[in-house]
Amino acid sequence: MARIKNIELPNEKHTVIGLTAIYGIGRSLAATICESAGVEKSKKVKDLTNEEITSLRTEVDKCLVEGDLRREVQTNIKGKMEINSYQGTRHKKGLPVHGQRTSRNARTRKGKGKVVANKKKVGK
Repeated sequence: MARIKNIELPNEKHTVIGLTAIYGIGRSLAATICESAGVEKSKKVKDLTNEEITSLRTEVDKCLVEGDLRREVQTNIKGKMEINSYQGTRHKKGLPVHGQRTSRNARTRKGKGKVVANKKKVGK
């Protein structure tokens, strides 16, 4: 059972895919980590030796991942909210930040629908 940054990597997956279980590591970064650590990408996590796991740990320690990255993202969001930037106000209201439509399908990000204005029901 490989454990890196207090995250247990899935045993049955390839090393490149298993590393993506760590917050902040995607496919391309996982591939570069495997190359620099000298670990075969297609090797399963359960087949890794202790030396390979330690080399992966040292390479992952060089990157900004997990708690440090989460903390940095949250401080960036808080900073935008404090200076009342456009993105900060969108975060405060719980609306999509990156220019998505809100007339339809913005509910998947923030849960139950939010009332935008008093709309009269047209009917009988």
